[in-house]
Amino acid sequence: MDQFTADPTARVFNGKVYVFPSHDIVQPDGEGRAEWFNMADYHVFSSENLTDWTDHGKILDQKDVPWADSKAYSMWAPDAISKNGKFYLYFPTRLKEAGDGEKGFSIGVAVANRPEGPYKPQPNHIEGVEGIDPNVFIDKDGQAYLYWSRGKIYGAKLKDNMLELDSKAKTFNEIPQKGHIEGPFVFERNSTYYMTYPHVANNTERLEYSIADNPMGPFTHQGVIMDESASGTWTNHHSVVNYDDQWYLFYHDNDLSPDFDKNRSIRADSLFFVENGNIKKVIPTKRGVGITSSTSEIQIDRYSEKGNYGAEAVFLDRLDPFQGWKVVLNKPDAWIRYNRIDFGSKKSKNVKIRARSLTGGTVALKLTGENAKKLAEINIQKGGNWDVFSVPIKFDITAVQDLIVQLQSGEGVEVDWIQFDK
Repeated sequence: MDQFTADPTARVFNGKVYVFPSHDIVQPDGEGRAEWFNMADYHVFSSENLTDWTDHGKILDQKDVPWADSKAYSMWAPDAISKNGKFYLYFPTRLKEAGDGEKGFSIGVAVANRPEGPYKPQPNHIEGVEGIDPNVFIDKDGQAYLYWSRGKIYGAKLKDNMLELDSKAKTFNEIPQKGHIEGPFVFERNSTYYMTYPHVANNTERLEYSIADNPMGPFTHQGVIMDESASGTWTNHHSVVNYDDQWYLFYHDNDLSPDFDKNRSIRADSLFFVENGNIKKVIPTKRGVGITSSTSEIQIDRYSEKGNYGAEAVFLDRLDPFQGWKVVLNKPDAWIRYNRIDFGSKKSKNVKIRARSLTGGTVALKLTGENAKKLAEINIQKGGNWDVFSVPIKFDITAVQDLIVQLQSGEGVEVDWIQFDK
């Protein structure tokens, strides 16, 4: 929420999920490319609960890569993998004195002793690789493979040092060729190898997949993982990871930059398989993944579901999207649902709500399912300024619950967050 991130590769290291995204920035004065992607460095983020994330800071900068154009702002989609006690960051960028287009790109490797870095770039890029979007897959026998794209998808074996190719590059011509294709990501499940990729089948990129019985194919096209973005964002770029026996899809959209889709933000949603191994299509949600503590400021604008009318999420400040969003409840009975709130074992006493309304109104908080009863009613006083209102809750509540926030009376009530006190 304090920077633009895209192209997320999620990996599990040391019992945590680490996400290695690219880092979109606003075009620097006099440098970079106008109305295009500008990326100068990489950060890495980690989490144990998929809700609270730590930014470990910058792990690699374009000016530190010996073979790269230090002012290309082309540190595009990365990947990271662990082998032999080391951590390897694979990244594409433009070569010194390269021409335009993807032919000017190669892929380099930076090595670290910890997933958080620091990462030291190798003096040269990988010989025999021209293109972008590196992805590394290590099979059960320990053999590592590198995949990348340049109009088509390519792949080759890696040597045990993880720095050089160990076979000739193969072109995966069996992958659909009509329309732009890029961003390969390969994973294995139940001895089936899934090649996943963004593909422009119509107007913008959607996520698709093919399967094979070995990492080098041939792959058979199966279907769509995620449809084109409803926002019209032209790109999507993703990864698939299993954490605590649940599969997740990490991807991106333009949530924090709705007017410019070259400044993107990563998202995550749960991913499921049907009985025959096919991937069930992922429907994007605002809520995403993870369980939210009841004692945190619950950002209900990232709702799981809303009623058919009268509820919407908009920016707190259109001129500063990094402040986040608010929910506007415009009509009586308008509601939203926020799922997976952990109330723990200790009983909550009060609930606080940061809200405002020009005309005033009453907001009701309810649980769902068998516990569908009213937790509290909060009167939002008339006035245009934000304020925090607090009331006791009416009954004891523990464990993980879904919460409904409903406008009971009035109109135009804006809610920023809700928080429970123990």
